[in-house]
Amino acid sequence: MDGKITLVIGGARSGKSTYAENLAKNSFKSVAYIATAIPFDSGLRDRIRKHQESRPKDWTTIEQYDDLYNIMPKLAIDHEVIILDCVTIMITNLMFKELETDWESLDYGEIDKIEEDIRNQFHNLVKSIRDQNLWFICVTNEIGMGIVPDNKLSSIFRDIAGRINQYLAKEADEVILTVSGIPMKIK
Repeated sequence: MDGKITLVIGGARSGKSTYAENLAKNSFKSVAYIATAIPFDSGLRDRIRKHQESRPKDWTTIEQYDDLYNIMPKLAIDHEVIILDCVTIMITNLMFKELETDWESLDYGEIDKIEEDIRNQFHNLVKSIRDQNLWFICVTNEIGMGIVPDNKLSSIFRDIAGRINQYLAKEADEVILTVSGIPMKIK
């Protein structure tokens, strides 16, 4: 078996989720949708509701952001396409899994350990996908084109997300960049 990975990357409101969902819809295959967001405020609850309403009712939705590699074999039994939306929210949730972390006082050895744990989540996920016969569509934000963050936490997040995006792009069979709703194949 050999799973296929498509990475869809773009800025905020660039059309990346819509593009990924249309890829899955147009495949006419059974789809599972992994939603990584945690609805912690009314704005995010509204965004989640809108995303849910836009998806076909016959898609399976899984709300989870960690240890996704463990659920791939089970999902592959009944699904041919899996969408993960989104990597950057997943990274945020993994970073804040330990709520007591004081990011401003962390030393770089501790930051490296956190990043290694996150990288292992994605490494194990890619390995699990490759072991299945399914199409994995992964949505992520391109966050490296903006301003340089002015605080340590934002810099840590940007660096981890950037390196995870690079890893996923390297591992992906195809990479699509969306800009203003227009998809461009870059790999």
